[in-house]
Amino acid sequence: MALKVVCYGVRKNEVKFFNRLNKYNFDLYLIEDLLNHENIDTAKGMDAVVLRGNCLADEQNINKMKEYGVKYLFTRTVGYNHIDLQAAADCDMHVARVPSYSPNAIAELSLTLAMSLLRHTAYTTNRTAQKDFTVDGVMFSKEIRNCKVGILGTGKIGLTEAKLFKGLGAEVLGYDLFPSDEAKKHVTFMELDDLLKESDIVSLHVPYFPGKNDKMVNADFIAKMKDGAILINTARGELQDNEAILEALQSHKLEGFATDVFANEASIFFQKFDGKKKNLDPTVKALVDLYPRVLVTPHVGSNTDEALSNMIETSFENLNDMITLGTTHNAIDLPKKRELVF
Repeated sequence: MALKVVCYGVRKNEVKFFNRLNKYNFDLYLIEDLLNHENIDTAKGMDAVVLRGNCLADEQNINKMKEYGVKYLFTRTVGYNHIDLQAAADCDMHVARVPSYSPNAIAELSLTLAMSLLRHTAYTTNRTAQKDFTVDGVMFSKEIRNCKVGILGTGKIGLTEAKLFKGLGAEVLGYDLFPSDEAKKHVTFMELDDLLKESDIVSLHVPYFPGKNDKMVNADFIAKMKDGAILINTARGELQDNEAILEALQSHKLEGFATDVFANEASIFFQKFDGKKKNLDPTVKALVDLYPRVLVTPHVGSNTDEALSNMIETSFENLNDMITLGTTHNAIDLPKKRELVF
């Protein structure tokens, strides 16, 4: 009998990928909505659950999963902070993730957002969409080859972006506590303060460590940046201080800002705000209202054919390995199971 697998957060355009890549012939149940407290009953009778980011796998839902017979709790994302690992351990769940996927997906979005702000394309096309074909001073820009681009975090994604910018002729600067030998071939590494002082564009690709680098892009960070610089964040929303960024944009310390992420983004992304039943966070709204100097994408960095395929294939491999081998090298280490106290 085929293993029953329910996958949450499966967008309509993703269905054909799940079906085409299902080489182990799992019995798939594809649900468009993210997992929450209201739809957890859809996990009844399933052997495995596959999540995407912003799905709710808290203690309440995990206890329900165990009650329903779920044994495998996987996420098709790199991050797994949406899973209560202690609850998973207590419920004897096998948990695994996708440690990496196409770095080009995120890097290309970062570069696209940066170039859009540098060349003021959103501003310009917004004007022409209104049938205004005049040219004004805002449309004047530097060429990227006359700019310095600072990359914070030069792992797979950061290095890929560095190569893309270098291919366009930009001078690429980098900051990383542990730069790879490969990155040193393409990036000029320097101290963070020096990078911020010199960079026309600063792009974030550092991992988020709760309690350690929360809101690292704060007022002090921005004060060290070059006047009129552009800031790009396609990493994690917790890294940015929205209020500080807003103030810097209002004062024109920052010329432009683009982000694919926000902290607590489940309360923002993947829904529509109409100003009546739902109201957007005031600071986020103020940032969005600064369009086209502020460009926001709703966490679509990994929303490409290659990245999606990587996520699905790895998730299915994780599940097959668990079934056939009893483990997978992408398993997440769980804490020690708590003893029940009566």
